[in-house]
Amino acid sequence: MNWLTNFLTSSIGRKVIMSLTGLFLMLFLVIHLVGNLQLLFDDGGEAFNLYAKKMTSDPLIKSVSYLLYASILLHAIQGWLLWRQNKKARGGQKYAVNVTRGGTKNASIAKNMGWIGTIIFIFILIHLYQFWFKMKIGAVNMATYDGVEVKDLYEIVALAYSNIGFVIFYVVSMAVVGAHLWHGFQSAFQTLGLYLNKYGIIINYVGMIYSILVPIGFAIIPLVMYLKSIGIF
Repeated sequence: MNWLTNFLTSSIGRKVIMSLTGLFLMLFLVIHLVGNLQLLFDDGGEAFNLYAKKMTSDPLIKSVSYLLYASILLHAIQGWLLWRQNKKARGGQKYAVNVTRGGTKNASIAKNMGWIGTIIFIFILIHLYQFWFKMKIGAVNMATYDGVEVKDLYEIVALAYSNIGFVIFYVVSMAVVGAHLWHGFQSAFQTLGLYLNKYGIIINYVGMIYSILVPIGFAIIPLVMYLKSIGIF
């Protein structure tokens, strides 16, 4: 087991962990977005509340959620350690030459992934407090649909997205998430040895489309709900 410990604490091992947890989190983001888009249904929150009920009561989904929390924490820790290690290896000096793979990686994003990741981690903590913590700990009104009583999480979300300050914060955070995804998508495949020349251009385009559409999808939700709250929609 000594070799495994050495591998997991090495630079390569940490990059592999970053890649695997990153790809898992990217898959989760798509599923999370599909569920959250139900907030835009004109049904008073019924579809979203029933979806949230299933996500928080299904044993399998609850088990996967623990893996999700662990992946977020592990991804953040390994990312910070790698950033710190790389910064120390450079002696705090800036890159003399920006090297990119196929001319597609944004060297500026790569050099600042530590700060970008830190901003995203802070956003996640605020996001969890704003919604998950209030759902678990706070006083939440109940709603009933066809005899099924559920927590009215839609009301919490609608209240948060009626605050223009929080909406702006959320939209700006999604722009940062997009930059992180753009770099991370390609890096994950490269680290795992899947960034081959004949597939590289496909990975580039898929990563670009993913890193644009997913953050835009999340950003649209608070924008539309805010406009609804002030009577424009």
